[in-house]
Amino acid sequence: MTLSEIKSALTQVEEVKFTLPNGKQVPPHFHVTEVGNIQKHFIDCGGTIRKESVINFQLFTATDYDHRLSAEKLRSIIELSEEKLELEDLEIEVEYQDETIGKYGLEFQNGLFLLTITQTDCLAKDKCGIPQQKPKIRLSTLHAQENGCTPGSGCC
Repeated sequence: MTLSEIKSALTQVEEVKFTLPNGKQVPPHFHVTEVGNIQKHFIDCGGTIRKESVINFQLFTATDYDHRLSAEKLRSIIELSEEKLELEDLEIEVEYQDETIGKYGLEFQNGLFLLTITQTDCLAKDKCGIPQQKPKIRLSTLHAQENGCTPGSGCC
């Protein structure tokens, strides 16, 4: 989800609800404590220099149980961030403290903001020896095709 997509989604709800990948709700008294532009400049294991940029939201829950962040207020926080930080319309990454700080993607479905699982990956599989995934085939059909064998023919 990009910055423009979350702003659009916020016009469709009054209450902002985030759901973790395990189905657990982020407590309703959460705060958005940071909105930022995270830039990553790195070299992959194949020697290619890369740059990535994302918009980062940090969610935090405290003991102020009556706190509620309205959709309108979150939209105004985003708009202020766009103005002051000159943010581009980039993908959003969400940080949330559970057992450890987790990084999540973001989707919007049925009035809920869903924190989605993110994964690491090798960006240079061809250069660092990671084999590409082989296609899955049925061995019974492969054997019959290669040898022209049929069950009961005695060729096996």
